Amino acid sequence: MSELQCVARLKIHPGKLEEFKRVTAKCMESVRTKDTGTLQYEMYINQDQTEGLAFERYRDSQALIEHLENLGELMAEFFQTCSGSGEVCGTPSPELRERLKDAPVQIYTLFQSA
Repeated sequence: MSELQCVARLKIHPGKLEEFKRVTAKCMESVRTKDTGTLQYEMYINQDQTEGLAFERYRDSQALIEHLENLGELMAEFFQTCSGSGEVCGTPSPELRERLKDAPVQIYTLFQSA
């Protein structure tokens, strides 16, 4: 199984909600028009609009790498509006693991009981 599932947990900076929404919309547009292997990309926001969750699925590691490259310049703008961490579930390629090594991301592999 090469598909990856991801969750990004975001804390919106005080006073940055509208900017966060604007940049998030730009990210979503980029995913729709540029990504070729993104299977799911949904953003949720809590009731008081201080935190967000992004649920993402990618065909494989290369699709997630493509996504990161497509969002490249937007990410600096995005992280001026929020801080975040995330989880990648699956078996990322060595190249993807290398790209994520300094990011606040945990990697989880599938648990299979004996």
